[in-house]
Amino acid sequence: MSFGASQDTKELVRQAIDIVDLVGKYCQLRRQGRGYVALCPWHDDTRPSLQVNPERQSWKCWVCDIGGDVFSFVMKIEGVSFPEALAMLADQAGIPLRPARGPGAPQDKRALYQAMAWAEAQYHQCLLREPEAEPARRYLAERGITPESIEKFRLGFSPNRWDWILRRAQSGGPSTRMLETIGLLAQGMEGKAYDRFRGRVLFPIRDVQGRPVGLGGRVLPESGNTSPAKYINSPETPLFTKNRLLYGLDQARDAIRKSRTAMVMEGYTDVIVAHQFGFENAVAVLGTALGSEHIRLLKRFTDQILLVLDGDEAGRRRAKEILELFVAQNVDLRVVVLPDDLDPCDFLLAHGAEAFREVLASRAADALDHAIRIWTEGVDLAADIHRSSEVLDRLVTIVAKAPRLRDDTKTEFRFREERVLQRLATSFRVPEQDVRHRLTALRRAEREPGLPKATVAPGDGTRQAGAPDGAARKPPRGKLDPWQRALMELLVRHPECLAAIRAAIPPQAFEHEYCREIYLTSCRLADAGVLPGFDRLLLEFDDPAVKNLLVELDEGGAAKEVTDPEPVLEELIRSYRTRELNRQHPVITGVLREGRLDERQETDLLLQLLEQERARRGISLPTEGRDHASG
Repeated sequence: MSFGASQDTKELVRQAIDIVDLVGKYCQLRRQGRGYVALCPWHDDTRPSLQVNPERQSWKCWVCDIGGDVFSFVMKIEGVSFPEALAMLADQAGIPLRPARGPGAPQDKRALYQAMAWAEAQYHQCLLREPEAEPARRYLAERGITPESIEKFRLGFSPNRWDWILRRAQSGGPSTRMLETIGLLAQGMEGKAYDRFRGRVLFPIRDVQGRPVGLGGRVLPESGNTSPAKYINSPETPLFTKNRLLYGLDQARDAIRKSRTAMVMEGYTDVIVAHQFGFENAVAVLGTALGSEHIRLLKRFTDQILLVLDGDEAGRRRAKEILELFVAQNVDLRVVVLPDDLDPCDFLLAHGAEAFREVLASRAADALDHAIRIWTEGVDLAADIHRSSEVLDRLVTIVAKAPRLRDDTKTEFRFREERVLQRLATSFRVPEQDVRHRLTALRRAEREPGLPKATVAPGDGTRQAGAPDGAARKPPRGKLDPWQRALMELLVRHPECLAAIRAAIPPQAFEHEYCREIYLTSCRLADAGVLPGFDRLLLEFDDPAVKNLLVELDEGGAAKEVTDPEPVLEELIRSYRTRELNRQHPVITGVLREGRLDERQETDLLLQLLEQERARRGISLPTEGRDHASG
């Protein structure tokens, strides 16, 4: 939902929602000093790490390094965007938001959600009550789906009539155009609209917040529908994008948080039956392979994903895509291939929950092990040098697609790449250094097309080409050094210092991107006559990462208990000037050595060098001394 929300509206919502009440709905808070603490829901917390500051209306987990205000908390806990978080909190507070489009228009998302909820209710009631839905009820019973699950997942049925939903809508329902927009009606050969899902059992697809956004439909042979497609999903609509949704996530998200694992399956009935057997962290893809958008969605709730594949040939062979997700998304992705060509639904109904649990424990392999096992099937690693080399090269090529290790790469990701390379070397019986050289060569070739490509031959211990490891890399721009942190803490805690900071320090002095944004935003607010305090700065940014940094700076500044910021600021400005003079020293010296300056220019540069030396010693050059010398 897109809203033209002003800063005043955001501030109204922020003031109306108390962060203690908000966090308390999701976490058990207890008083500690002037604030509250709770077990963090995003990591395995045994000692309360989540801190809530009622005075500043902020929250922070120092272990996860996340924090912010009421908006960023809802974004994190609910897995939603800023506009969605704003809308949810505004609804709680009873504050109306102005839709970006006119109410009831085909692109008004509020109206589209209402139309989709209306249609879901119509199809659900049809399944429960209508005589012509008897084949659908019988099919669901044969699949082992209970009445409780039918209600929980709001399953439905669309009779095999071209205009069933259209006729229902004529009695006070959505318009034909609205039903077409949400994908329930399709256009026939003669331009007549008809029910896209006629003659099918329906599985409503909901977003993370539990709002129906689309449908999955399974045709019933006895319904008379002659469509060759057994399953169909809603088309792409303003509400429905299949590679950004997971079936059952609205029901599974709490269980995913508690278990720290998301179990991804391939079918709707797999998920429903899994929930019936107690595996309530199960979700399913929507007729497509698990993709990067799905991973990003799940990473809002967990960093461990268990992909449960059907035991057929297609399931066993889906190795390349899985491994690419593993290395590209930095996620703990594990794979289980079920035995006997069974899918999860059939396995659970045939063998029960305990047997399923045992299979998950005994057969789960991480994505790398799964790929090695599949791709080396039938290959003699000791004797077949050529095929072994091809497989190893294929695997290293995929690993090379992972984000490059940088100075600020998390330790866990750094260790993961180390372990991957070690395991490849061990599995294929080659020196680890050769695998590293190959990885380096592939990454360099991607940056510099035309370089010769290396290969690693298992067993021969040689490297055909490639650059040496350990080439020096510049640290990434944007690392938050102590000077930037100290100055930003002062700015956030004492915004009245901004004028003095602006007079001495330009924006480009802040190499950290977020610090520079905060500084520039503070300047803009000040120019508009607004004091850029902590509360106001939080409203200026929708990005949770910036909000988190603001909370971190505010808390860090508060801990220093600076009552008189002036001497602290003077020292920070002096430090900045010294650093700049040090940076300019080689340039100044080089210009003097060239001897191409007139006497006055040389005198000015010599004074700069003198000021630099005095700054090193903490002595400032008097203004009159500078004026006299230059005169």
